[in-house]
Amino acid sequence: MEHLYLDAASTEPVSADVISAMMPFLTEAYANPMSVHSAGKTAARALEAARASMAADLGARPDDVIFTSGGTEADNLAIKGIAMARMRLLRETYGEQVCPRLIVSSIEHPAVLESARWMERWFGCEVVEIPVDSQAHIDTDALRAELAQGELTPSTGGATSGKPRNSTLLVSTMLANNEVGTVEPIDRIARIAHEYGVPLHVDAVQAAGQIPIRMREWDVDALSLSGHKFGTPKGLGALLLRSRVPVEPLMSGGGQERSLRSGTQNVAGAVALAVALRDANTRMRDVQRALVASRDRLIDAILRVEPRAQLTGDPQRRLPGHASFVFPGLSGEALLVDLDARGIACSSGSACAVGRHEAPGTLLAMGYDPVVAKSAIRMTFREPLAPEQINQIAAVVEDSCTALRGASTVSDPAINIQAQQATA
Repeated sequence: MEHLYLDAASTEPVSADVISAMMPFLTEAYANPMSVHSAGKTAARALEAARASMAADLGARPDDVIFTSGGTEADNLAIKGIAMARMRLLRETYGEQVCPRLIVSSIEHPAVLESARWMERWFGCEVVEIPVDSQAHIDTDALRAELAQGELTPSTGGATSGKPRNSTLLVSTMLANNEVGTVEPIDRIARIAHEYGVPLHVDAVQAAGQIPIRMREWDVDALSLSGHKFGTPKGLGALLLRSRVPVEPLMSGGGQERSLRSGTQNVAGAVALAVALRDANTRMRDVQRALVASRDRLIDAILRVEPRAQLTGDPQRRLPGHASFVFPGLSGEALLVDLDARGIACSSGSACAVGRHEAPGTLLAMGYDPVVAKSAIRMTFREPLAPEQINQIAAVVEDSCTALRGASTVSDPAINIQAQQATA
């Protein structure tokens, strides 16, 4: 039986092409790109070529691209950096009587949610979480209502041209959800935020290389990426940030990356990001239709062999290689372990701490019962699945669910007593 890796949303392998592109900048072309000698200029040219390539593939401009150590750092720089800079402008204009606010969706990654909570703890910002519906779509009416509450009038302190006119410092939302794959209407969200003079940050970590991204066409102000989600070594990422948005750097140093991310640039890493993103976008164009078709066949096959399973997220407006389910009556953790033993590597999309299996926050926000949410399973892949692979996955899921339900019935005396009473 073929062993199948269905956890691409967690991380991807690094291709030989990406490694080959990196190698010259780890060996003979290793100079510091800030150096003025010819070797340094060679490194600087490679860095700027990578920046331009990434910008072209994301609908941005080269000077938008700031290289980071990954998606978490990019999210932190966007949330904290923009919030602190705009909070200073807010207080310069209105004084201390206005409470600054941050708006995030209720299904954000911890890198966003915890950054917002950090601003709450240290700077007294109010954090507002926008609800989602049962398919994880952000409630844009609720977003508009919250932004309207933050509107400031001249009587509040006398706003002038170019100064904040809303107590909301930033709106932050995912482009595509990592747990259930739902894709959000970012262009509409951007329009709503900008109606109230508030910038929008988008966490595109799960979406980059999977669906087209058009940062400037959507009028997004900041956008985060993580390279290992589309085929680079871990520890590489970027924040795309438009110059119109004020930002406070989180690290002090030599002023690299527009003085927003000081530290000697990782030229080999930047090259890896550019090559991997270009390869992922090419693959996306070549196989997306087939990938969507195999995803839908996989979903149908699993729901057929396990009728109690339920698809989570939007059935159509979702990432092309993303199938996610809940299996009521089962433990997602036990199902993951059993599937792995049978040759299927996937994930739950939830955090596992020592000795406990937590319900995925996205599913709770979508209205799922916590017990049902703990049965979540996520299968993600970047290449179309062959019919025989789909059949194998469905058969393994059926066998695993049957075995686990049987074991649960045998091991739970209460269930046995209920079954005996029902039979009598």
